[in-house]
Amino acid sequence: MKKQNSKTNLLNHSEAKVELLSKYIGRFLNILCSENYTKRIRIYDLFCGQGLYENGGEGSPIVIMRSVKEVFYRIVNNREVKTQLDCYFNDIKSEKVEKAERSIIEKKLWYPSFGTLKFSSIDYKDYLQNLTVELNELDDEKAFVFIDPYEYKHIKMQHIHALMKNRKTEVLLWLPTQFMYRFEKNSTPKALKDFIEELVPYEKWNESRNSREFVEELRDGFQNAIGDSFFVDNFIIQKDPGTTFALFFFTPHIKGFEKMLESKWEVDNEHGTGWSYNSNQLSLFTENKVNPLAEKLREFLSAKERTNGELYFFTIKQGFLPKHINEILRDWQNTSKIDVKNVDGSRVRRSAFYINYQNYRKNHSRITIQYL
Repeated sequence: MKKQNSKTNLLNHSEAKVELLSKYIGRFLNILCSENYTKRIRIYDLFCGQGLYENGGEGSPIVIMRSVKEVFYRIVNNREVKTQLDCYFNDIKSEKVEKAERSIIEKKLWYPSFGTLKFSSIDYKDYLQNLTVELNELDDEKAFVFIDPYEYKHIKMQHIHALMKNRKTEVLLWLPTQFMYRFEKNSTPKALKDFIEELVPYEKWNESRNSREFVEELRDGFQNAIGDSFFVDNFIIQKDPGTTFALFFFTPHIKGFEKMLESKWEVDNEHGTGWSYNSNQLSLFTENKVNPLAEKLREFLSAKERTNGELYFFTIKQGFLPKHINEILRDWQNTSKIDVKNVDGSRVRRSAFYINYQNYRKNHSRITIQYL
């Protein structure tokens, strides 16, 4: 079978990347367009590529515009005060931008009533310089930035931090982590050393045993560099046993983080950690596999009583969803392993744990739970 050219065809691992982008953009727009105070949403694709590929694969510009069109007609168009949906597609290769624009127009994925649609062919650094200024002036607006660079040397941690400084922007970053890992300790190029140095001093960087560990090291480094007031997570995409790439998500909001986790678990409903071409994964709750959340949760609840709000934050930070922790807690409650009570000491109705975003915000200490 003839090998497809990755420059003109959307391959399986890239399709998984775009699928996660599509699922999250849908959730992102759905939430913000249902609110009353976000008047404008800006979506930026800084290395947009050609959009439509020879094998029929749809790249980021197409899936973004499909989500915009869907949410506009389902939500925005039915409201008196309409949220403006602005999309900006940029790529230094002008021929790719022209193809993306042509595909969007031919597929009727944009109408002027949606908002602004702009295409440009500007060097990433120049575009970023103007964009960070624009984003820091946002008021009743929100932004999402997708960065899928041709080379990781273009990317700096300071760029991510500058984009998110206003706390109104979320960033999804794609990195060729397999190639970065390959040179982690052997003949490390200056570009990689500089990249790591932005996260931690290079001499303190832990040598990874495999590419997945390298991804985890990067995630922890990103989290350390950007600070505890932001949330960082990764999604691994394995092209084949020896080739691993990763998406990294940055957000200042725990709700946005939960929505990305929902997207991850929808793509990978066994582990919520990644995608592989030949997936043969065990279920999260298989008897032969120790549930990682259960082990960490047991330690967390054994130390002292925890409120429902603390448990929500703990669960999200671990990369899991409320439904996962509720399943564990129900099992433990049925086997009398936990004590669940209201803050006044009274009993709580069975299986009522109140671990969700709404209670996290408005009723953080509704109940307490402790492992016995």
